[in-house]
Amino acid sequence: MKTLLNYTLIGILALIPVVVILQIILFVKDRFSDLFQFVYGYSDNYFVTFLLFGFSFGLITYVGHRVSLGRFSMIAAFEQVVERVPLLSTIYRVTKKLVSMIAGHELKQPREVVYIEYPKEGLWVPAYVTNKVGDRYVLFVPTSPNPTSGFAIIVHETKVIKSAMSIEQVTSFIISVGADYEKMAEASLLPK
Repeated sequence: MKTLLNYTLIGILALIPVVVILQIILFVKDRFSDLFQFVYGYSDNYFVTFLLFGFSFGLITYVGHRVSLGRFSMIAAFEQVVERVPLLSTIYRVTKKLVSMIAGHELKQPREVVYIEYPKEGLWVPAYVTNKVGDRYVLFVPTSPNPTSGFAIIVHETKVIKSAMSIEQVTSFIISVGADYEKMAEASLLPK
């Protein structure tokens, strides 16, 4: 009986990643279906609906092309209007920086991963370098298993140890709660 329960537990644990991916796929499908139904509700014609989706795709692609060339004045005009509204300007500026950081565009500093001692001496956690000012690092310390939650800190460069992990590797490490650690040799190099 114990062996049977053990196999059942192993089977459940093996299926969890599959179920999570299926749930994400179903969520995206449902949102796309809702959007399609919303657009179709206005025209009540499949041809017009597909035409609207095609036009939207083309417009978004055109905007992306113009922005990549730095020649899209409508976005610049929108930014000028938003900059005059105090709360909106802050939200827009921060959102734009986060998107640029995630996409890897317009970064002054290369994206790095470092280790810092937290929450006390002798305990090391990975952190994303988000900025560097002189001899100070601005770091984002993510929390497991959700790498989007965490906190930002400023530390002296002597308090960090550089890591060879990529952004993807450290994100996987955090999401897996340490189970997926590709740079295990780095752990032995960290001070006690």
